[in-house]
This record gives sequence, C-alpha cells and structure tokens, in this order.
Amino acid sequence: MPRLILLLWSACLLISTIAHAQVRALAPKDDAAATDSKFSLTIYSTADPATFDPQQIAEERQANPAYKIPGYGVVRETRKIPLVAGENQLKFTNVAAGIDPTTVSFKSLTAPDSTAVLEQNFEYDIVSPDKLLEKYLGKSVIINRKQESRPGERTLPETIEAKLLAFTPEQLVLETNNKQLPVQMIPRTHDITEIKLFELKTGLITKPTLVWKLNTDRAGDHDVLVSYQTDNITWRADYTLVINKDDAAADLSSWVTLVNESGAAYPEAKLKLVAGDVRRLRPDREVARPMGGGGGFAGAAADTGFKEKSFFEYHLYTLGRPTSVANNSTKQIELFPAKANLPVSKTYVYSGYEPEAYSPQADTNRDIRGAFNKKVDVYLQLKNSEKNNLGIPLPAGRIRVYKRDDADPKQAGEAGGTPEFIGEDKIDHTPKDETLLVRIGSAFDVTGERKQTNFTEEGRTITESFEIKLRNHKKEAVQVIVKENLYRWSQWEITAASEKFDKHDSRTIHIPIQVKPDEEKTITYTVKYTW
Repeated sequence: MPRLILLLWSACLLISTIAHAQVRALAPKDDAAATDSKFSLTIYSTADPATFDPQQIAEERQANPAYKIPGYGVVRETRKIPLVAGENQLKFTNVAAGIDPTTVSFKSLTAPDSTAVLEQNFEYDIVSPDKLLEKYLGKSVIINRKQESRPGERTLPETIEAKLLAFTPEQLVLETNNKQLPVQMIPRTHDITEIKLFELKTGLITKPTLVWKLNTDRAGDHDVLVSYQTDNITWRADYTLVINKDDAAADLSSWVTLVNESGAAYPEAKLKLVAGDVRRLRPDREVARPMGGGGGFAGAAADTGFKEKSFFEYHLYTLGRPTSVANNSTKQIELFPAKANLPVSKTYVYSGYEPEAYSPQADTNRDIRGAFNKKVDVYLQLKNSEKNNLGIPLPAGRIRVYKRDDADPKQAGEAGGTPEFIGEDKIDHTPKDETLLVRIGSAFDVTGERKQTNFTEEGRTITESFEIKLRNHKKEAVQVIVKENLYRWSQWEITAASEKFDKHDSRTIHIPIQVKPDEEKTITYTVKYTW
C-alpha cells in the first residue's frame, strides 16, 4: 500500500504534456508569495504536565491525523502583495492546516481605510490519492501493471485503458472495451506500477488556502496582516532540580518545550507564551485551560531570553529574539537562567488511607474499602521567594529531581558528582511567595502501619479508633506528618489522641511526629461522627 500511495501521488505529476500545461494554467497568478513573510506566534496550552509527552503526541498524530494535541496558537503573518485598483482576488497559501477559519482577519497596513474585504473563503479540499480517484469516477484512466517474466527476459508492463467505476482500498473496478470481460476488478497491489490521469481539473488543492475578494482604491504593493487561531500547537514548562548532598539546597533550571503539529512552519517568528486560565469555547463545549503563572522575571542572556509581565488576569512570556518553529517538531528554549543554592527541606508524609471520594451521606460501613497503605512519601519543599533567590513566576509543568553522587570524580567546570535521577512530579502555576511541594517518591527506610481498633454505631453516631505505627530504620531522626482522612461524615470530633494534631481542613487532620533512629512510634486517636 505505501508504494501504491507513492505511485498515485506520482500520477499527479507524471501525466501527459497537455495535462502539465493545464496544471501551470491553474496555478493562481494572484497568490501572495510567502517568501517575505514575517510571523508573530502566541501559543496557549491545555496540556496536563503529568501526561504530556511530545514523542507520544507525534506518534498519536501519525496513527490518527484527527487527534488534536492539547493547545492552540494565534498566528499573525505580514506579507507584501501587489494589488490593482478596484476588485482583487487574493489567494493566501502556506497557512496552518489546523486553522479555525472563523477567527481569520485581514488588514491592509498600507491603506487600511481604503481597502475592504468583500468575501472570505477557506479552501481545504486537499489532494490525496483516494480523492483523485474519487474525482475520476466515470472517467477514463490508464493503468500500467507488472507482468510475470521468465529469468533473463524483459517484459513490458500491461497497459489498461478503462473507465473507473468504483474503488476501495483493496481493488479498482474498471469498465473496459473487452466485450468478453467488460468489467474487471483489479487488486490495488504493488503490481500496479502507474496510474495515469488525463486531466487535473478536479478542484483539489495542494495546500490549505485562504481566498479573499477585496476592493482597494490604491494600486501597488501593500503590506497586509493576516491573523488566525490554529489547533495542534502547544507548550509546557520543564524544570530540573538538583539537590546537594545534605538535601538542604538545590539548583533550579527551566526550559519551555514547544510542540508544533499545526501543519505550518513559522520561520524567524516573534514568540509569545500565555500562562493563565483563558476561556475558549469549543464545539464540544470543552473549556481550554492553559498553564498558569505569576510574578515577573527577565529571561536568559538579558534581552534574548523570555521576559514576563502581567497581562490582564494572565501572564505573558515574550522571547527577546526571533526563533524558527518548524512543522512536526519539538523545540526547547530556556525559560529563565539557572538559580543556584536555593534552600529546600525534606518532608515525610504518611497517609494510611485515601478514600476514592467522599460520600454524599454518612458512611456507616464498618469495613473500610481497600487495604491500608504502608508507604511513607517523601516531599521536597521550596519557597518561591526573593529571599530564597527565586521569587519568579513558575508556570505549570513537570519537575525532575536529581541528586549528585559525590563518590564520582569532579568534572572540569562542573560541581562534583554525577546527578542521579531520584523522582519527578508535576507542579501547578506557582506565583512568587508561594510554596512548591514536590512529591519525589516513597522512603525505603521509613514505613507505616495503620489498623482500625474499634468501631461502634449508636443511632446517628459512629465512634471509631485507630492505631498507627511508624518505624524509622535510618541512622538519623525523621519528622513525619501523619495525614488522616476523616471521610465518614463532615461533622466529627477527636475525643482522644495520644499526640497533638492540627486540623488541616474539614475532613483531614495532620499529626506531626518525630521518630528517632531505629525507633517504632505508636499513635492512637478516636473520632466521633454525628449526623
């Protein structure tokens, strides 16, 4: 099949001399050449940093061209085009295949007051092998097929001139001049070496094209601005955090990952990224929620990196230099210069039971659904403040955490030790002076155990007791936050507790516990629910 598709495409070009002349005649003389175009590109993202994978997106698009990647962009392009006084027809090619034609706007920058758009069309019936065959149903075609030959002999291909009656991915149905076999079904296999078409007046085009009928009082060259929204372009922030040997400080760097599957390239474009919850109506009533950010910073290398500013209720990141964004590509650009020696702290959290959801009514089932967890999670905490040498907007993205192995030799110009990967998480948009809490994995030497020790129900009251054990097999003491979810009902009271606790929210308490080296610590509490 791939070879057949290639042959069909070749059929568009390898036809008779007359057909070639017709192709040249059909080429629009008033097409606005894109050789002198200047681009401005603003990209929005609806990608989930936890699941956003550029390589997977590319593979998904190849397997399913109808798949839309989570994001969109606003393209602004200026071109210099010649216009005559009066009515003109202008064809604008090389636009994104993912264009939303309802967002297109056209403006003459040279004579805005005397140039008016009368009609606007978007032509997207793109040529393909099957579309070409569809246009030739009921028309004559010439098909060349391989013939079997003996070793050492050269056999010319079989030529069939016939009327195309129908076709499927597997076969062609032909009407021939053979009176004994007037209808033939030919398999669409590699035996077909060539399909010749007599003409190309099919109405198909090779590229998506915007067509305007416009009127102007001014003849000559015009600088025109065309803008539109396009799907299948997106971005994500990627962070790298490298902590020191004491787990007390870290270096932070960040990159922007751009993915362009829009069907167009944007050479030497002025690039902007929007961070914030921008509402965009979709045909399926989906609301696009791009990644967010806050605060302000100047990008890498002063005037050439990203600069951030508040923009309405969002934040705008503008690259200080032009950059080329190729079609079907992934590109990375530094978001801000690396920040060194940021204070961090390590936190252990034990959550023995996480309910899937809270019930709309009191949960009176004595048996707790699901097994208790024994893992103690490890978090890194980082204050996004100027005092901590940060205090910049951090758009939502994926953060990967590394730690240097000091046993490795020091490399020239680098800190000692090879950075080894120790975990990753996603972060939401984090304005300055907020705290980042990054979950990087579960502790190997710190474990937890939880069990229900009592359950009674009397009328509209439940009393329940738990015992929680923490074991520390490390050589140093650890501070663990025991997180308990009080999921049975919203009205509750802790009637007994072996340790002090904090009410974190309406359904959760936190119990901070220090566990000494090689110690087992036991915590108990009783909760009473009423409704």
